[in-house]
Amino acid sequence: MTHHVLVEDDEPHIGRIIQTKLEQGPFRVTLVYDGAEALRALEQYPDVALVLLDLMMPEKDGLEVLAAMRADPRWRALPCMILTAAGQDERFDEAMRLGANDYLTKPFSPKRLFARVAELTGADAAAEA
Repeated sequence: MTHHVLVEDDEPHIGRIIQTKLEQGPFRVTLVYDGAEALRALEQYPDVALVLLDLMMPEKDGLEVLAAMRADPRWRALPCMILTAAGQDERFDEAMRLGANDYLTKPFSPKRLFARVAELTGADAAAEA
């Protein structure tokens, strides 16, 4: 079974690293580059199993996307993981208050990211290539 992961990051190289790592396992990745695009993707892809949000984004930032997700019954329970740069403690605290399920600090370990995504989606982490 493939799990659809929506990745929102305005740094294309970070998005590609995440996509490459996750697609080694049972994941299909949709990459978006700003918060407004993330919300459109949620509307377009009802099969998204997890959202990975960067906090610092153009348009709508990760906190705005997370708040919109938690306010909408369709996405209220959708697992959401936050990517945050070190030193953004106040924004991290706000993300957890808004209902984020987990977070990773940049720079992050792709292997740890894979393991956390697998855990949050119920995927088989042993399926990692």
